[in-house]
Amino acid sequence: MARRHLSAAVALAAAAVVMNPTGAQASPPGTKDVTAVLFEWNFASIARECTTTLGPAGYGYVQVSPPAEHIQGPQWWTSYQPVSYKIAGRLGDRAAFQNMVSTCHAAGVKVVVDTVINHMAAGSGTGTGGSSYTKYDYPGLYSSFDFDDCTGQISNYRDRWNVQHCELVGLSDLDTGENYVRGAIAGYMNDLLSLGVDGFRIDAAKHMDAADLANIRSRLNNPSAYWKQEVIHGSGEAVQPTEYTGNGDVQEFRYAYDLKRVFNNENLAYLKNYGEGWGYMSSGVSGVFVDNHDTERNGSTLSYKDNANYTLANVFMLAWPYGAPDINSGYEFSDHDAGPPNGGQVNACWLNGWKCQHNWPEIKSMVGFRNATRGQAVTNWWDNGGDAIAFGRGGKGFVAINHEPGSLTRTYQTSLPAGTYCNVQNNTAVTVNSGGQFTATLGSNTALAIYAGKSNC
Repeated sequence: MARRHLSAAVALAAAAVVMNPTGAQASPPGTKDVTAVLFEWNFASIARECTTTLGPAGYGYVQVSPPAEHIQGPQWWTSYQPVSYKIAGRLGDRAAFQNMVSTCHAAGVKVVVDTVINHMAAGSGTGTGGSSYTKYDYPGLYSSFDFDDCTGQISNYRDRWNVQHCELVGLSDLDTGENYVRGAIAGYMNDLLSLGVDGFRIDAAKHMDAADLANIRSRLNNPSAYWKQEVIHGSGEAVQPTEYTGNGDVQEFRYAYDLKRVFNNENLAYLKNYGEGWGYMSSGVSGVFVDNHDTERNGSTLSYKDNANYTLANVFMLAWPYGAPDINSGYEFSDHDAGPPNGGQVNACWLNGWKCQHNWPEIKSMVGFRNATRGQAVTNWWDNGGDAIAFGRGGKGFVAINHEPGSLTRTYQTSLPAGTYCNVQNNTAVTVNSGGQFTATLGSNTALAIYAGKSNC
């Protein structure tokens, strides 16, 4: 499962990655821990979105796709086959990247970069920035001496050496135990930091020794920059996600896998102890998501194609106090390899196939809920034993989700002060009485969310 979907030989090996804060911080540093992952958006479009949507909605972070020079081709996975560490990819040049970072910062949004440092491109040719390359030879950066001795593909996930020294889908595997390689990778990351980047998603972290990554991190000008590492859990596998928590956050893939099963086939009532109670990593070191660019394509999680199940799963994730959540925001696809519409230029949400999940009203409205309820424990849990649940977040918020086939009317008990609140799911008023109760009717596959400080719709 840690293998990236590639349909062409030597196609991309980007494994789904996790975002993590460096140093054992609980979630990304700051008061806003939700990341909008604008997959394959170009830098100019991201800059605009930070100003118009992400900042006003309360998103703390935006994650951008790999900015380094990469192989040519229209497929999305070409971004994950770097040719050099110049900012010269499909999504924009160095000036556009710098402008994006500055613009997002001005909007109150921090920037995390999807960082491909496990491998370089396969094949040979000329990169998107004009650099020539052949496999194991990237002039001015790496030569054959800088790659691992195993030149075969990874074949045994129960063998640590095989996983961390052989090649992920045929991509040239950097020897991250080598001093020069560590320095070159740190140089790339320090360059990004010099442009104002706040953190990194470490792609395919599972395929590098955790100690190698710790060494690279120690070389950074800001070693406490946020890290989110992609380490996909696999039962019985030699390399496990918990090995990497000393470096920063690690993505908890089981969270996404299990949400798909629960929302599709089981009862939402089972979510009462979701998180550590299900055997996951501790909340403070876990990056969570409903889907990412890999899993929406390989079918291991829900995706935009699952309609209400997908929307409600995102509502639940943002309401539930476990991990630091990513909202995947990509584009429609029928061909799993298809690259971004318009080369990554987004003229408007919901146009030309851009799905803009981060801007769906039901999802976007929950970012404010999460920020307002941060640090509050789950209270007043209720379920019907099936697919209707409700819970509070201390005295700060309350959520109800009806995933039943019919509507549901009931009186809910909350810990909220008496008053009128706005149900941000549909912009209607909810009145809580002096006993903390309110009565509401929820249609099938709808939710309700109210929180302190949001009284007017």
